[in-house]
Amino acid sequence: ASGKFQDIAAPVLGLGLAFMLSAPIAGIGVFLLLRGKQEEKELAYVQQERKLLGMIQARGQVDVAQAALELGVTRNQLRDMVYDLVNKGFFSGYINWNQGMLYSADAAKLTEGKRCPNCRAEMEFSGKGVLSCAYCGTEIFLS
Repeated sequence: ASGKFQDIAAPVLGLGLAFMLSAPIAGIGVFLLLRGKQEEKELAYVQQERKLLGMIQARGQVDVAQAALELGVTRNQLRDMVYDLVNKGFFSGYINWNQGMLYSADAAKLTEGKRCPNCRAEMEFSGKGVLSCAYCGTEIFLS
């Protein structure tokens, strides 16, 4: 009976030892794979923001619907990109959500008298680096 135990114990011990050595390596591999996919998503988002900023700078004004279509995002995702670019200090300009137009402009010109560039109504600060027109819905982003 002792010989049968030794015949079974050696392979089981070998498998257990192999598992203990390979499990951490497999775990690290899975972690790196998941981390790589997350970084890939983040890089794609940054590239979309960069493309949006390039469109605005090159054209001076961009139709929101057209920009969303070109980037393959929803209007809300585009809005989030614009706010992210404003918060990072990469974009200053204004957007009229009612007309669906995004404009690149010199921030100094926009803040003179805090008047809306669209309807000339009084502008109010509505967040960090954001002026809003309560009358027509235009928002100005300052960097």
